[in-house]
Amino acid sequence: MPLSEYEQRVLDQLEHDLGQDQSLHRAMNRSSRTPTRVIVGIAGVVAGLGVVIAGVATQLPLVGIAGFALMAGFALWILLGSSKPEESAPAAPRTPQSSGPASAPKAPRNNKDFMQRFEERFDRRRDNNEF
Repeated sequence: MPLSEYEQRVLDQLEHDLGQDQSLHRAMNRSSRTPTRVIVGIAGVVAGLGVVIAGVATQLPLVGIAGFALMAGFALWILLGSSKPEESAPAAPRTPQSSGPASAPKAPRNNKDFMQRFEERFDRRRDNNEF
């Protein structure tokens, strides 16, 4: 079922508001665990375990401690991902495609968060019986 013009305008406005949220943009663009990263990390953990076993076999506690540190370091490297932020351009905001009041230039917004603006629009529509 196609969206009405009003529903399309609301959807466009929601997309626009989500495109302006920088914290959401950073969270969505966070680097994921690639298969290469996981394989190298598992190999590092196994190598660290081998160093721990070698330390126990040779009765050298410092070798065992170094092996444990190696295992812990690779495990954290797999789990936490890269420490430097990804450089990417923010998504370009979408403009409404329909004509009418939604496509008119908007006044500058105050610093209200998304949910407050959404609740205000909902209250206005409810008061005007636009449902």
